[in-house]
Amino acid sequence: MEKIKDLKEYYNKEKAWGLLTSIDLYYCNPELIRDAEAIKRYVEELCRLIEMKKFGDTQVVNFGEDERVSGYSMTQLIETSLISGHFANLTNTAYIDIFSCKYYDPQTAADFTQKFFQGKEMKIHYVLRR
Repeated sequence: MEKIKDLKEYYNKEKAWGLLTSIDLYYCNPELIRDAEAIKRYVEELCRLIEMKKFGDTQVVNFGEDERVSGYSMTQLIETSLISGHFANLTNTAYIDIFSCKYYDPQTAADFTQKFFQGKEMKIHYVLRR
């Protein structure tokens, strides 16, 4: 957790314009990633957790002709930018991106996401935008 504290200090010092966190989850619970209402509930809970204000409704669409990439995609505008994701049915994988010009703790967001979708493995990357 110390690394994240340093990230916030760096974010403030550099006067970053925004923060992008990419979360890749592997071996998720297949029932959760195939449930549009569960995905919407995830967005609601995530926004409360990281203190982001939703702008409009969460869009969740199931599409993809190629079995390799078919599954739900999600977008949620937030007043400080966007949360998006894609859920790949074939591999039970989730790819979530959170971008905001308001600072949030990327590890908190990632840990919550992993717990919510019951992912067995996770990769997290974050980038400061200036």
